[in-house]
Amino acid sequence: MIQTLDLRGIRPSRAELGSLIPRAQVDVSFATSAAERLITEVRERGWAALQDQAERFDGVRPDAIRVSVDAIAAAVASLEAPVRAALEESIERVRRASRAQVPAPAVTELAPGARVEQRWQPVRRAGLYVPGGKAVYPSSVIMNVVPAQVAGVASVVLASPPQAEFGGSVHPTILAAAGLLGVTEVYAMGGAGAIGAFAYGVPDLGLEAVDLVTGPGNVFVAAAKRLVRGVVGIDAEAGPTEILVIADATADPVLVAADLVSQAEHDELAAAILVTDAPELAVRVVEQLERQLAATTHTERATAAIDGVQSAIVLVDDLAAAAEFSNLYGPEHLEIQTADPDAQLAAISDAGAIFLGPYSPVSVGDYLAGSNHVLPTGGQARFSSGLSAASFLRPQQVIRYEREGLAEVAARLRALSDAEQLPAHGDAVDVRFPV
Repeated sequence: MIQTLDLRGIRPSRAELGSLIPRAQVDVSFATSAAERLITEVRERGWAALQDQAERFDGVRPDAIRVSVDAIAAAVASLEAPVRAALEESIERVRRASRAQVPAPAVTELAPGARVEQRWQPVRRAGLYVPGGKAVYPSSVIMNVVPAQVAGVASVVLASPPQAEFGGSVHPTILAAAGLLGVTEVYAMGGAGAIGAFAYGVPDLGLEAVDLVTGPGNVFVAAAKRLVRGVVGIDAEAGPTEILVIADATADPVLVAADLVSQAEHDELAAAILVTDAPELAVRVVEQLERQLAATTHTERATAAIDGVQSAIVLVDDLAAAAEFSNLYGPEHLEIQTADPDAQLAAISDAGAIFLGPYSPVSVGDYLAGSNHVLPTGGQARFSSGLSAASFLRPQQVIRYEREGLAEVAARLRALSDAEQLPAHGDAVDVRFPV
């Protein structure tokens, strides 16, 4: 059963606390050499390499890597009505929330004739990766595509692993989600090879290289994204999912346990952590975990995650210590189930997405909250953010100086250029004001 980490009565330093934090034994660097080989294969052999990789890793050799427009339309037509309604509702909610993520242009008037304009330009083409291993993720299609569209990305291409069950094509529910969003360029390719195909293009497939790659995946996808960064932009190296719950004695152990299990069912490496100042709650959550794990559909997978080194119940002296632990961990998903969630929120600085109160489970964020579920993992929330419309935008500064604005700073510019021993910089200004 889940391990317990008792931090009561001690005040470890930040470094000491960091060494105690439970983490999945996932090291992206160990997958780097394998990912690099797969990317090189795709660069050198294109379509044939992607077919070989599909046969090796997905158990099927697709006849066609690119999915036809007719297949996408057929997937939409065959979509069950309740699922279609749920996807359409999710699309609308994510679209509305994503619009708020587009920064407004701004103009700063520094002096007469001196202004700097801030504008935001979308990338031209984005490659969006949707995993397809232990589960099917049409929701990830929405979370990737909608913010790209809101940002104004003109060209969107989607990749997801081929499925043996569907003749080497992409899972039809994923295709249907793409079709509902008007995405017609979809490829049945997965893993590091797909990321390499996005970054460098595949001429014999007609696949043009992209400018930005987004989306979650396994450790090999994360390693591939690290390798191609610099050739293209990436969002983050999203890996196995994480949930951290800060709870006090007022929390319902049934709800806390249910939320931990909900993320544990994703993957054996999923992290589920409860941080609490209420030992009696911890005991009751453990009891609930035993009951709920035995009853859940993916019992073995979820139990392996809960029992793994990456999951724990952490006992702390108070909620201030809970916030300190959470900030150092930097969880992908943070739930706050306390008597006053807003008070704890004020102490939180590092988290991918934050869910407040007993009626804001991570599950609603995965599907219908309107927020994005593509979030940083592995502590990257300390310096990265979740996917948003802003992820697809590049800030650009437009400098507009007139003669009077430049004349005002000419002498000071001359002084700085001479101080840096770059006199031609000053000369380029002085030449505009001949004596």
